[in-house]
Amino acid sequence: MAHGPEPGTILNEGEPTKPRQAATVIVLRGGGERLEVLLVQRTPKARFMGGAWVFPGGSVDKADLDGHRAAAVRELREEAGLVIGDPTALVPFARWITPPEVSIRFDTWFFLARAPEGQEADPDGQEIVDARWFEPARAIQGGEAGDLLLVFPTIKNLERLARFDSADALLEWAAGREVKPVQPRVEGQGEAARIVLDDEDAL
Repeated sequence: MAHGPEPGTILNEGEPTKPRQAATVIVLRGGGERLEVLLVQRTPKARFMGGAWVFPGGSVDKADLDGHRAAAVRELREEAGLVIGDPTALVPFARWITPPEVSIRFDTWFFLARAPEGQEADPDGQEIVDARWFEPARAIQGGEAGDLLLVFPTIKNLERLARFDSADALLEWAAGREVKPVQPRVEGQGEAARIVLDDEDAL
């Protein structure tokens, strides 16, 4: 599976940079009846991944005492206005490490979380300009049709999410599962550069 690098990606010709720790939340709704996930749109003004639809998330700060989970909860609140009271309720889903050929690298944990009761997504209007709920397969279709700008990790995680018929089934599958790091690589240079994932089984 190959895909072009994210908009704004700068390839690194020297020694690989150390990945920054980051965390992302895949917010779920639908219970036992269906599965919908929350995607937020980054401002088109951003130099890196401008206009892309992604799961809420960002870098881990030193102030995040509980590490990745605390960062995930904080970023969800800042970007989408959703408040999760208990970071330990987050369920690990995936871990992606940016290819070593890319200058800006992240080691990102993706967590699952049920949508908080009685809350509506409210984008901050600065970094995030829109937020919508999608069935994973519909989001993939939107990306293929050019209606949504989706980046490689988002597409691959949506493909895995689309295997499940309901939020409950997904959470049951993820509970207690060992998460293995996914490490794509970059082939080619310039406009011909492509992100390649050799081991689809790692998903």
